[in-house]
Amino acid sequence: MATDPAPSTPDRPSAYVGRRLLAMTYDLLPVLALWLLLSAVFTVAYTWLGHHHPRENIAPFSPLQWLLWASCWAVTGIYATASWRRGGQTLGMRPWRLRVEAMDGSVPGRKALWLRYAVATVSVLAAGLGLWWGWFDRDRLTCHDRASGTRVVRVPKLR
Repeated sequence: MATDPAPSTPDRPSAYVGRRLLAMTYDLLPVLALWLLLSAVFTVAYTWLGHHHPRENIAPFSPLQWLLWASCWAVTGIYATASWRRGGQTLGMRPWRLRVEAMDGSVPGRKALWLRYAVATVSVLAAGLGLWWGWFDRDRLTCHDRASGTRVVRVPKLR
């Protein structure tokens, strides 16, 4: 699994949890847009293909609603892992100068990034406990950092 992290260096210090939370807040905007688009597709399909009345909603806790939630989780994961793989940053991480990288500073693999996303999901569902761990970790690593062998670092300012 994960190895001990490479020590943080002055030019690449590990990111504080506060900055990570701010980046996650910014990332809510593109993620909500993706969810709304996906929900619109599900609603149109439900109405047209199922011959339901346009004002009739998908039933709570129905198989279709569970499929919608699973699709939202997958679309969010595709957004996050593709962003981390392509440039190390989601849109929300850019203004806070944060980047995801492997412990050795390289670009993480897809498997590590999906593991990071899955463990982060469990962390968020558990009241953020895995994220809050970063406040106490000597290397400022969260549970999903350690589990996936990745870390979030601050990117130096361009001059």
